[in-house]
Parts: sequence; structure tokens; C-alpha cells
Amino acid sequence: MIRSALALSLAAGVALFAQPVSAQGILRIGMTASDIPLTTGQTDQGGEGMRFMGYTVYDALINWDLSKADKASDLMPGLATSWAVDAADKTKWTFVLREGVKFHDGSEFTAEAVVWNLDKLLKTEAAQFDQRQAAQGRSRIPAVAGYKVIDKYKVEITTKAPDATLPYQIAWVMMSSPAQWEKLGKSWEAFAKTPSGTGPWQLTAFQPRERAELTPFKDYWDKARVPKLDKLVLLPLPEANARAAALRGGQVDWIEAPSPDLIPSLKGAGFKIVTNAYPHNWTWHLSRAEGSPWNDIRVRKAANLAVDREGLKELLGGMMIPAEGFYPPGHQWFGNPKFKLRLDQAEAKKLLAEAGYSPAKPLQTRILIAPSGSGQMQPLPMNEFVQQNLAEIGIKIDFEVVEWNTLINIWRAGANHESSRKATGMNYTYFIQDPFTGLIRHLQCDLKPPAGTNWGLYCDPEMDALFAQIRTTFDPVEQTKILQKTHEKYVDDALFLMVTHDVNPRALSPKVKGFVQAQNWFQDFSPITMDK
Repeated sequence: MIRSALALSLAAGVALFAQPVSAQGILRIGMTASDIPLTTGQTDQGGEGMRFMGYTVYDALINWDLSKADKASDLMPGLATSWAVDAADKTKWTFVLREGVKFHDGSEFTAEAVVWNLDKLLKTEAAQFDQRQAAQGRSRIPAVAGYKVIDKYKVEITTKAPDATLPYQIAWVMMSSPAQWEKLGKSWEAFAKTPSGTGPWQLTAFQPRERAELTPFKDYWDKARVPKLDKLVLLPLPEANARAAALRGGQVDWIEAPSPDLIPSLKGAGFKIVTNAYPHNWTWHLSRAEGSPWNDIRVRKAANLAVDREGLKELLGGMMIPAEGFYPPGHQWFGNPKFKLRLDQAEAKKLLAEAGYSPAKPLQTRILIAPSGSGQMQPLPMNEFVQQNLAEIGIKIDFEVVEWNTLINIWRAGANHESSRKATGMNYTYFIQDPFTGLIRHLQCDLKPPAGTNWGLYCDPEMDALFAQIRTTFDPVEQTKILQKTHEKYVDDALFLMVTHDVNPRALSPKVKGFVQAQNWFQDFSPITMDK
């Protein structure tokens, strides 16, 4: 099945381009997604959707600082100039909004627009409630209990309980224009064709599964980030060879996730390969539903000891950081786990034998994977490599290959949902940039679908107690200590099959100038120019 997926027609990918574009000031990007991300505000297509159609066309109250390559990104003011928790009641936060901000349609951004956008995700009875956006955004802000306008440029957001991670959650909520939605007959379908945000780019044309064109918003509130390019063109190219062929043939100027075996030849042809560490991991998320073989810690540890991470690094041409935990080695939240991830087939076989399995009597189970997708690296050859590693110790894996956006929907539905097709795990890469998105949302008991994205249905009171401490510790130093304990439990209990961390390679034409690859899932396209 994997080889069949790998054999997707190269011609089909390149056929998106009738003729090369030669105009200057136009940057054309080959994405790994198979479709243009949802354009209405809360994007689909995972982190790649937010990268190309979220933080381009839209802003959040709180944005990410994407200006530096040499340090990890942190939060920065976006449509809110400041935010603070009430000293007397730590469930109340006040956000002071930036004055004078305009949506692309010319209407003003105010506190009423903030409430309107939260309603579109959370209030099912609201006229503007949009199920497609809610499916993408609601799980990102589980702490939110209520919100209200204080005055024209001030909003209060209350949380269900004290939650120090709220600013990270709010950074996911993209602000769409209420006036544009009203103007277009209160139709999100119409809005998708002519969307309006406050971001540095405006969507001026798009064709589903083919292309999207973005142009600079000259009235963007942050004058330093008004784009320098004439146009940004996004092209879905989910197959790695098709992306490389398009780059070589001059149909695109930039490709996401070039295949490692093609990187030397791309370099030799004069293309730039840019990489950087960023908060990302490549895992198998394991089901803890009743009857799952992964409920046995001996099986989970055996699988983690069976993976030849250094061999996988060689397969990927060095474009990875072998996993030593859920977070990369050296991360401030890593701590000191007792279980050491390493290749130890003898110990793996011993643990598996204790659980009742062996190469002669293998454990057989099914894992969901996608042939491409945001942050998935090179999922088909990588999964096949891990499959072979596990087979050597007595774990026989069958793959169910589904399209990336389908996998995301399955992930949101939960391991016991019929859409999971009796799989006991899925290959899913995770954005691990903040405490909630990186740790809490995967394993908190009450975030099982549909309430959240605890796909594996894991529930452990000890872990929940750690999560509660993270949320209620507003001092960064003390919070870091708790985050370290949490990560130690992730590793010591082998809660995921932890394989690698990506270095986010991109291949760029030498004409591309001014790009700073931030240590982030998201990137800033505003400083980029194109040489003639």
C-alpha cells in the first residue's frame, strides 16, 4: 500500500502548472498539503494550513515573534497590545486591543469583533457559528468559559479555572471580519471565496486543490511587516518528487519538505536548503482504548527500544534529530527521564516476551498513516522503516493509509470512533511549542474527543494533577519545574512511540532573498524579495 501511494503520478503534480511564471516579485511555494487550506480564518491542513493561510491573511490577539532564526519563538502582541490576569481572580483576563486596525474590507477591528469571532467557534446558536471552523479552533481554546466587551478596545475573557496557558491558546484564534460576512449574505461559503482578515496578506484568488494567490495588504497595521513581494502563490503538491520536479523546472521557487535523497542533487543544482530546529516531534500516538495492546507498558517500551533512530537519520540524509523523549534533547522542559530511548533489540525482545509475544508469535496491529502532510516529514519511507524495525522484535504492523486531512479528522474523533478503523495508533507529528499544545491536550482525561484531542483516550490522575499544576503556576521558573516532571512521565511511561524531531528543511531558488527561518511551525513571508 505504501509503495502504491509513493507511486502517485509525478505528472499529475506537475500538471498543475500550464506554463512557468516569469514575473518578478512573485514567490511560488509548493506545499505538502493536497488542498488549499480553509480560507475563512481557522484553517485546516494542520500547522501548514496555519502557516500559509492563517498567519498570512489573519492575525490573532497574540501573535508569534517570527523575526529571529537563532532563538526559539515567543509570544508577542498582535491585535492585543497587552493582556493580564486579574491578581484577585485568576480566571479573569483583560486584553487591551490595538486601535486603528482595519480589516481588508475596510471595517474597523474592535472588541465587538473579538466576541463575534469567539462566538463563531464556541456558540452553536450564534448566526455566525461555523462548524468547519469550530472543528479546527474549538479544541485549541478549552480553557475559555466566557468573554465580554468591556469597551471598544478592551475585552475580558474568563477561564473555567485558573489557567496560565491561556495566552498560548488565544494565539490560535484568527480574527475574521464580521462586516465582510454580513456583506456576503452571512455565508461562510461566500466568505471563503473573498475572505477578510487583518493580516499582512489578502487572498485575491484561489482554486481548490490547485492554487491560491495572496497580495500585500498595504494598510496593514504593522508597517514593518507589509510584504515586499508583489504576490505569494500557494500550490498543493503532496508528493515529494512532484515538488522537486516543479522546483527544478522553474514552476515553483520554494518547496516544503524536500525528499532527503534529493537534497544533494538540489544543492548541486544551485538550490538553497534551509533548516532550523523547531518545536516539533514525529511520533506514533498510541491508543489506550480497551483492548489496545499498547495498554501494556512492556509493549510500549519494547517498541521504543526497537527503533533504529540513527539508521533512520541516515535514511533521511541527516535531516532529523533522533528522539530521546517527546521533547528534543536540551529542551528546557526535558528534565531527567529514567527510561532512555535507544536501540536495544535484546531488551525489547525480553520485554515483549514477558508480554506474551515474539517473532514466532508476533503482536499484530494496525496503524493509521498519511502519505504526506504538514510536519509529517517523509511519512511513507519513514513508517516503512519503523515497521521493519518492529517486525524484527515481534510486532507486526499493518498500515491504513489515508489522506492527511482525513487523518486529522480521525484524530479529532478519537481512537474508539468508527473512523479510526480499528487502528491502535496513528503516525502524527506534533506542534510542541507551548505547554497546552505540546503536552496537556494529548493526555488530559477530560480532553477526550469530542471535548479535545486526546485521541488515544489516555487517563491518569497523576498526569492530570501535573497538568493542573502547570495551569495554576503563573511563575515561569516554577512552571518549568513542573513541565520537566510532566515530560519525565511522558518518557518513563513510554506514552508514545517517540521517533524523531524534524529540522524543517526547505528548498529555495537562489532568487529567494530575505527569508529568516524562525524556530517555529509558522513563518513570516513579509521580508522576502525575489531577485530578477
